[in-house]
Amino acid sequence: MTATTVETLGLTTGTWNLDAAHSEVGFSVRHAGISKVRGRFLTVEATAEVAENIADSTVTASIAADSFHSGESNRDAHVRGADFFDAEQFPALTFASTGFDIDDEDFTLSGDLTIRGISKPVVFKGEFNGVAVDPYGLTRAGFSAKTSISRKDFGLTYNAALEAGGVLIGDKVTITLDVAFVKA
Repeated sequence: MTATTVETLGLTTGTWNLDAAHSEVGFSVRHAGISKVRGRFLTVEATAEVAENIADSTVTASIAADSFHSGESNRDAHVRGADFFDAEQFPALTFASTGFDIDDEDFTLSGDLTIRGISKPVVFKGEFNGVAVDPYGLTRAGFSAKTSISRKDFGLTYNAALEAGGVLIGDKVTITLDVAFVKA
């Protein structure tokens, strides 16, 4: 097996910016113990600095807390409020990578996720989807990844007991990324 390098991936070193129009940062969480609520964040900014040694590459991201969208306006307002994100006091969720490892198409991206001012380490596991030049001459790179977090670890402790037992909102939140970056 040959080593995975910037060249073998088709990437070039330098700055790559998230193409938010062609990307999605989503989530799912168990609801009432029987189904999952899914949604996404509508306002996301991210930058990848691709280094010659791919392991030295970094990613930073900022997500507007008030851009939370689950398709149900009352729930969205509640989650943006003080019981959850408290978007007025904590306007952004942030991520800063601390490590990157790639083997062919599979990668891990480690970093610090900050929600409500609380930072915790997370590890995204994912797939490199390749590089393409679009009809406008822009070079794009695509990635898909996911991780799971405990919402309680980030101070997101609101819940309600169910009559039959259990709680309304599960603790485990799965975060999914389907993102495209454009070479600056």
